[in-house]
Amino acid sequence: MDANAGALLAPARQFEDTKKEAGDLAGTLTEQQFNWRPAPEKWSIGQCLAHLATSDHALPAIDRAIADARTHGWLAPGPFRYGWFTRWMIGSMEPPPKRRMRTFPIFTPAAAALSRDQVLRTLVASRDRLLERIQAAAGLDLKRAIVVSPVTRLFRLPLGGYFAFLAAHDRRHLWQARQVREESGFGIS
Repeated sequence: MDANAGALLAPARQFEDTKKEAGDLAGTLTEQQFNWRPAPEKWSIGQCLAHLATSDHALPAIDRAIADARTHGWLAPGPFRYGWFTRWMIGSMEPPPKRRMRTFPIFTPAAAALSRDQVLRTLVASRDRLLERIQAAAGLDLKRAIVVSPVTRLFRLPLGGYFAFLAAHDRRHLWQARQVREESGFGIS
């Protein structure tokens, strides 16, 4: 396996793990438990998982980075070493969170009750779409291809760094969802 494939393997595994862990975490919950919030300002398990599926908003930006790399012939076997900002952004997502972050409106899950089965289906489909992008990125220069955030053009990460950022983001919110289950009063009205 070349270093390029290795750079994509870790995020691909995380996206597969996200699908499994989300199902294991929420698959047997009642709708009440799935939507239970430990406090008004905190998210339910359903909201944590629904939030992960909002990463679909980034797919056009990822597609543009892949297309640009293909158009320009930016191919590289790796390994890839990312700059301090990319490494910091990935690290900032790792659980447990070191600080709370504000969520941009397009990534904010609905406050209304969510359907457990619908959220799980949506999350699995979302992760499958990310896995398709990882396959499409194979062989590309994962450092030179840049993903521009759908929120602000000022936030840019190399394609490989963006996949790693999304994988760390999955770990963060799966951790957050597990913490909801540990709250006293979990699932009690």
